[in-house]
Amino acid sequence: MHTPTARIAMAVAVVAASGALTATFVSSGGKGAADAATELNQFVAIDKVRPNVKNPTPGAQASKGSFTVDCGTNGNGKFSPDNPVAQPGIKNGAEHLHDFIGNLAITTNSSNADLDASGTTCRNGDKSSYFWPVVRIDKTVRSGAEAQRALAATTPRVTCPSVRDRLPAVPAAAKRAVDSRLAALDRGYAAANERMAAGKGRVDARLNSAVLAELRQQRAELIKGISDGIAAAGGGRTSGMVSLVECDTNYDGMHAGMRHTAAGLKAGLAASSQIQCPTVRDKLPGVPARAVDEVNRNLAELDRQLSEANERLVTTRGQGGKNFVDNAILGPLKAKRTAVLDRIGIAISRGAARPQGLEALAGCTVTGQPSDGGAAAPSAPAALPDPQGPDLELPNNTGGIVRPASVLIEYRGNATSKVVPMPKFLRALTGDAKPTSRGPANARATWTCSGFTDRLADKYPICPAGSQVQRVQDFPGCWDGKNIDSTNHRDHLAFADAATGACKQGFVAIPQLRITISYDIPRDVQTKGQFALDSFPEEDHNPFSDHNDFINVNSDRTMQKIATCINKGKTCR
Repeated sequence: MHTPTARIAMAVAVVAASGALTATFVSSGGKGAADAATELNQFVAIDKVRPNVKNPTPGAQASKGSFTVDCGTNGNGKFSPDNPVAQPGIKNGAEHLHDFIGNLAITTNSSNADLDASGTTCRNGDKSSYFWPVVRIDKTVRSGAEAQRALAATTPRVTCPSVRDRLPAVPAAAKRAVDSRLAALDRGYAAANERMAAGKGRVDARLNSAVLAELRQQRAELIKGISDGIAAAGGGRTSGMVSLVECDTNYDGMHAGMRHTAAGLKAGLAASSQIQCPTVRDKLPGVPARAVDEVNRNLAELDRQLSEANERLVTTRGQGGKNFVDNAILGPLKAKRTAVLDRIGIAISRGAARPQGLEALAGCTVTGQPSDGGAAAPSAPAALPDPQGPDLELPNNTGGIVRPASVLIEYRGNATSKVVPMPKFLRALTGDAKPTSRGPANARATWTCSGFTDRLADKYPICPAGSQVQRVQDFPGCWDGKNIDSTNHRDHLAFADAATGACKQGFVAIPQLRITISYDIPRDVQTKGQFALDSFPEEDHNPFSDHNDFINVNSDRTMQKIATCINKGKTCR
């Protein structure tokens, strides 16, 4: 078994050899042995890091412009341990907290239509969602020993998005075949977890990769079969199903042995809450062919109502008394859902027996309260702790959240060609939240200081007096020209060649997103190693696990404006 330091050291070697990064790493990063003093090994004085960022020389056809968007610094306090890009449909799937800016309504279950109807924090009306793990200051020195003890008692598992509760209305003619494939998905999930048991007490990236690759292939075939079967029976082509293919490793069992906030403390409802409603799609019988369209319209209306309620939870933060959420949000939402559920029952009853018990699905709760949603599907993850206390803490992700001093969102050009507009609802991510448990190929160095952006480190930076701690996160700038997502959430996009800036064959250049997040962190906190990134438990605040996620909800007109500005070599806002 490799120690965490050795694992990350190997990660650096593999990534450097593969050319996956434009920067050369300066150190191994990650946790060391149990001695508390080794925690400082995760930090590096930025002036000791050699310049390593090299930008390709622009060619004759280069697109040299840039377009900047101001979406604020999460002044609304929209925090969530969900990841709607990498783990759609999985509550608390990230197990660490994200800052969200832009789209106000987004949750792990948001549909494209919900995102498009949302409000935004962006000044130009951009409804895109941008989100990244928070940084915390915790003056309790962490030794890493706690995480190692918790890992020793943990059996890793896989977590998969539930397909049942994301389906459209299933025509009666397709119901049996769909149910058969859903059962096959459950069997595949169970078999994967049997294999994962071989990794008890340790992190085995090779085992994890092998299990996930086999499961991905199996789920891709089954989910495509479900989609094709629904379409063939007159249900129409399902959308977004590819996003449900990828599963992930989890070390959730570590939470039981890791530090948490005091029992019973809950975040204020306005701080980081979400509305949770019972799922409906998985409770419906086969739907008569003539009722399919009507049922789907009503299911979309339920989604819209929930999205609207979640947005209101953010925008009314601090308003009213202690019963405000119940009276002004949950009560009206239940009334609206009751009416829609009744319409669904009536539509189905015109051609088949009316489903019983739909009215019991009308009531919703706020995150952290008991749910009346019924039993979880076999592939649903075990319940994880909700963020607790005034600092929205999670197991081992403790301490006060450092709010960004500024967030710079830039869309940039390509060194060899003009860019084409991004497609609406494109999903993208950069970095990897799990370089230890999934391998390092997608991890990226992001850490630097203001005034030193010619160098990036895989360690937390110690900045000179007057310089800000920064995270510079570049997204892929090449697109396959067809897909807004892929089975692993990566293959539809690619990074341009580090040396030339060209996109690989079959890909076209799109506006390349760069997000620079700056923090005012006291220098003594930096030198004492007292700030850290929220992370999955097995990563234990590894700075190499930094990442950022994005869903493009710019209008077609705005995205065309962005591309035109970049192609003309202008600097625009």
